[in-house]
Amino acid sequence: MTRVVDRGAIVAAYVGIGMAATIAISFLLVIPIEPIYWLLTIPAGLLIGYYANQRSDRRAGPWGRIIANGLFAAAVTAISIAILLLGVKALFFFADDGYRDASQGGTLSCRTGAECVMARYVAAGRGDELAAAGVTDGATFTTFYWNQQLATAATLVGICVVAGFIGSLAYGATRPRRPASAAAAAPGSPAG
Repeated sequence: MTRVVDRGAIVAAYVGIGMAATIAISFLLVIPIEPIYWLLTIPAGLLIGYYANQRSDRRAGPWGRIIANGLFAAAVTAISIAILLLGVKALFFFADDGYRDASQGGTLSCRTGAECVMARYVAAGRGDELAAAGVTDGATFTTFYWNQQLATAATLVGICVVAGFIGSLAYGATRPRRPASAAAAAPGSPAG
């Protein structure tokens, strides 16, 4: 085999994209609870790292291939998780028009986009934090905001890939072994 990863790991990467999309829709759009999205990155990586090898039916073979399968599928999943997070953040960042219901004090008076998102931060009592970071207007807030989002996305990628590595190690340690009769019948094996 000349491939770096098995065909099953490629299929698992597609499953990882679907899993990332499902988690993003569920916890960034439908029920927007971002910390759950972050937490689900860990089991997503573990599962996809394991599944990449299970799907490849990796019963035998070098540990390097097992780890490569898990890391590949986890990396694709991790990048999907990061892209979806940034996409949803961009949607809400650029479309924010300052609307709040009456229980939160009514609509904010601001221009759509960065100015309204900054106004939300200030209304939530984070004005001093912004001032300490040198945020004074929409342009400096945009830089501040996207630096935070990119750092979060990079952290999620790292967490998911590490979890995928652990998942591939778990598969390697618990994988089903080839039955003795199959090993004896394998081409090139010494006749016993």
